[in-house]
Amino acid sequence: MPETSPTTIPAAVTAAARRWHDAPALEDSALRWTFAELEREARRACAAFIAAGLAPGERVAIQEPNTARWIVAAIGAQAAGGILVPLSTRLKGRETGFILRRSGARLLLHASEFLGVRYADLLDGLELPALECRIATDDADWNAFLAAGAGVSSGTVDERWQRVAGSDIADILFTSGTTGEPKGVLSSHAQNIRVFEAWSDIVGLTAGDRYLVVNPFFHTFGYKAGWLACLLRGATILPLALFDADVVMRRIVADRISVLPGPPTLFQSLLVSHEKNPAAVSSLRLAVTGAASVPVTLVERMRTELGFGTVVTAYGLTEATGVVSVCRPGDSPERIARTCGAPLPDTEVRIVDDAGIEVPRGSEGEILVRGYNVMQGYYADADATRATIDANGWLRTGDIGVMDEAGYLRITDRKKDLFIVGGFNCYPAEIENLLCAHPDIAQAAVIGVPDERLGEVAHAWVVLRPGAATAEAPLIAWCRDNMANYKVPRRIHFVAALPMTASGKVQRFALRGAS
Repeated sequence: MPETSPTTIPAAVTAAARRWHDAPALEDSALRWTFAELEREARRACAAFIAAGLAPGERVAIQEPNTARWIVAAIGAQAAGGILVPLSTRLKGRETGFILRRSGARLLLHASEFLGVRYADLLDGLELPALECRIATDDADWNAFLAAGAGVSSGTVDERWQRVAGSDIADILFTSGTTGEPKGVLSSHAQNIRVFEAWSDIVGLTAGDRYLVVNPFFHTFGYKAGWLACLLRGATILPLALFDADVVMRRIVADRISVLPGPPTLFQSLLVSHEKNPAAVSSLRLAVTGAASVPVTLVERMRTELGFGTVVTAYGLTEATGVVSVCRPGDSPERIARTCGAPLPDTEVRIVDDAGIEVPRGSEGEILVRGYNVMQGYYADADATRATIDANGWLRTGDIGVMDEAGYLRITDRKKDLFIVGGFNCYPAEIENLLCAHPDIAQAAVIGVPDERLGEVAHAWVVLRPGAATAEAPLIAWCRDNMANYKVPRRIHFVAALPMTASGKVQRFALRGAS
């Protein structure tokens, strides 16, 4: 990374405003901001957070769909020294409350309503001792919040803005795992910048690109590989709150979209829409996909039917700041589909056996990662951090893969039982814990099963408590009320007992055979 590059997100905003002052930075419905205007709005938000008493290092949670205000609030909080805690808009009250308690977030900014969910009602009855202030971002509350910062001097904003250091924690992104409880991944400003400078260089994101950000901002893909990458490269950010293939096709034409990353299911849906209503999509230039297996035919059709000049796949995880490896422009459709690319420059990847010994190229083993992309650790969880990052700095991904002679990775299995629903990671243990909160359920086991549209979906096997009686439909309805929609099991099987090993572990292979 060049020495002149910014090392913090606020500094990146300032650098973008100086370099691309009058160029279009952000377009959201009728809103049109240049890079200079985006910096101005972010400074207003920074002043508002200072007026609200936000101290450096305190956590600010955001639960809102992709909007201009999400970006402004995030930058403003980070510029004031706060740590961003993105919350999925799909989470229900129990899930949201857990993250708010675990992170100790003092402020929560949320949409008033999205997809029929009133976010102000989600937390009713939950104990959140650290949460002092809740601000609705799409009504008068937001304007009042900004207005309260008018009394903060420009000099005070400058001092806070410039005090943020590259080594400071920028965000805590919560991810689940085998324990079933989400853990907060710590990333610094400097590593966010360095990782997505490298990512942008590899995929070829450039000034003047028009980037439709469909991936949600609460996820690394939409936040860091989305609007942050645009700030680093001078591309225009066009947020999209909700994916609809026909709407996206219209936006591609009307807004001259050139960059459109997303999971494979997104492009499969776009191809169906394009077949029904062929449109002039000649502006499309760059697609980045991953998060699931990618058919060779999909890569070829994205090029021939949607006109993408560059299609690349990538692999990453939250604990590696979202990126481990990326294919390169010019790679063959077969390599793009069958691998997830080569490691980021100046990072290391090893494939090891169960004893931690590196295996020969072409042999299968666990993927380990070391370098500037490895997280700072799990928030307030030293034991989990030590279990995931060894004394030599190697991150155990829990994913099983193969590295070929050219240094390209291929994922062959997921050691953590992870499955992916339409691009969203799902962890059986987390869904099982949520299911067991139901008063009628004694035990639960979850696996991912193939699905033509979403790639995989959850199926659950449950053992009811003695004397309890419920049916599949009401239990699925309860799940929809208590967990994010992508986690909800599509089928629930009632059994007298779960198949267990002698050591008391669920035999998931037996469930897969019965699904």
